Amino acid sequence: MKLIFNDDTFSFELLRTLSYAPFGGADIGECLATAYRIREGDMESWYTEWYKTAERVFAYGEESLERGKLVNAKENYLRASNYYRTAEFFLHGNQQDPRILDTWGKSRHAFHKAIKLLNISVEKVEIPYEDTTIPGYFYSVDKKIRPTLLVHGGFDSTGEELYFEVGVSALERGYNCLTFEGPGQGSVIREQKIPFRYDWEKVVTPVVDYLVTRSEVDTKKIALLGISLGGYLAPRAAAFEHRLAACIANDGLFSNQFREMGRKFYQGSEEEFNKPAFMEEFVQFLMRQSTNVQWAIENGMFTYGASSVIDLIEKTDAITLEGVADKIKCPTLVCEAEADHFFAGQPKMLYDALTCPKTFLSFTAEDGAEEHCQFGALVYFNQRMFEWLDETLNIESGLNNQTTLSAL
Repeated sequence: MKLIFNDDTFSFELLRTLSYAPFGGADIGECLATAYRIREGDMESWYTEWYKTAERVFAYGEESLERGKLVNAKENYLRASNYYRTAEFFLHGNQQDPRILDTWGKSRHAFHKAIKLLNISVEKVEIPYEDTTIPGYFYSVDKKIRPTLLVHGGFDSTGEELYFEVGVSALERGYNCLTFEGPGQGSVIREQKIPFRYDWEKVVTPVVDYLVTRSEVDTKKIALLGISLGGYLAPRAAAFEHRLAACIANDGLFSNQFREMGRKFYQGSEEEFNKPAFMEEFVQFLMRQSTNVQWAIENGMFTYGASSVIDLIEKTDAITLEGVADKIKCPTLVCEAEADHFFAGQPKMLYDALTCPKTFLSFTAEDGAEEHCQFGALVYFNQRMFEWLDETLNIESGLNNQTTLSAL
């Protein structure tokens, strides 16, 4: 699926930004107009144009707030938050670039202004984690005890983005929703400088500890959803945290070792491949040839706290569910995107390794859902996912519908 750009990465990230339109995170004309101003493959141009759009839309929000037009203000703040996030996306090649904190901070700030105007209960929370805290948002339908969906992103997502991706849909179906950022993500890497860790159960268990203290949470019906790299992180956590009633991997990921990825590009000898100096040079060459490789390496070094390509490769060697997947006990949904240019073949590897009750759900081009994590078809994805979750958690018919058949 190509959208305006020939460059796969630029096209996909535009699609990602656009995908939040049904949930209030984008307006189609704004996104297309911005994209048409961007020079193909030029990351500085990407930043400049998305930042301009974000600033303009945020200013609309401020003007609307001053005039007492609260719905308009909310809508503009939500879109600005997504556009600032998009602008910041390619900046991680220079980890000292002050625009990283500034632009990402504006994304969070716009979102915080928006949630004050939402007609739902949203609570910013700080969850105890080791000797610090990690941030989250707790969205609740009401004060009743309800099933709760616990959500984290992956390699590059932010906590604010998760509201559009799944939070809105969860609330509409009667689920509480707790989204959070762990090590390597959002503010935890940008402000606290805590990088990714492979043993994600050490992150999820404290979050579950927090959830079970809340009176609105049905502690027997807590489900975990991991998105993108989260398709590895969530199953890894579920293998050790057995209070989870269900796990969703979107998309499923069995291994995310950079060493393994490098082998797919290099057809030479194993001896040469394992030489650090050669690997550094080889990866630098690939980065010059591919925007996607350049972004993946730069963002990897940023989120893993790596000092070099070799350091990044070594830090990701432990990211595999080999010998771990069979420890998962809860029902698990493994999602696959038919044309996923990141995780091709990985969902099936994860599914085959599972010994728990399991479901494999493939999303196809026929439904416009073939891209990574079903971007471009999030309405359809959420419909299918929540149908599975309702059945898995044995949710009574009508409990998760805000409008029941008797009211129609």
